[in-house]
Amino acid sequence: MEPDREGDLSVLDPAARAWLKATGFGIMEESLWAEALTHGSMGAARDYQRLEFLGDRVLGLCVAEWLHATQAGSEGQLAQRLNALVSRQMCARIARTIGAPPHLLLGKQARDDGGADSDNILGDVMEALLGAQFLQNGWEATRTLVRGLWADAAQGQDGRAKHPKSALQEWAAGNRRRTPIYEVVDRSGPDHAQRFTVRVSVHNVGQVDATANSKQEAETAAARAFMEQFG
Repeated sequence: MEPDREGDLSVLDPAARAWLKATGFGIMEESLWAEALTHGSMGAARDYQRLEFLGDRVLGLCVAEWLHATQAGSEGQLAQRLNALVSRQMCARIARTIGAPPHLLLGKQARDDGGADSDNILGDVMEALLGAQFLQNGWEATRTLVRGLWADAAQGQDGRAKHPKSALQEWAAGNRRRTPIYEVVDRSGPDHAQRFTVRVSVHNVGQVDATANSKQEAETAAARAFMEQFG
């Protein structure tokens, strides 16, 4: 969705309202939901950043409480699952699953640059929507919504397997190799949709490059690729 004007967005687009309601969000004050969908490139009085700040904490508590109540495991194992389930990549995945991209309010340049499919933007918007849900509908409704939207991910393998960087670190140590070295070898794209290329190398073994929407994700992808090639 690309509005005809930039500025104060106080009325929610009817298609976005219908989509939000069908997804399970409780709509009362429309301006709050428009805010949750608005990227800074719109030049609006308010964008999703404040709601994203709140939604990040709400999501973390929802998932932590859920894991504590339903899963066995040590603190470290629960923390690993939590980190995977609340990651920006996971939030972006959920946002795509529920059909968020067409409803993002992006300036023309940001949309032309691929902002509607950016993990950074989609992840932030997903958290902003949860922040709006919490403010308008309270804890119980938000917790129920999170458990519904994250059900497949929670039952899957995210966070159960060892993180690729940890696996590579242990592989290097076990094979008496030096510690893996990560370096950013390329950075491209506008500020809101940057792409990072990271190279991971192990002395006397080899090196692998990988590209992603954040330095951390590129490092993870590079470590995974390295293990697939050399491990």
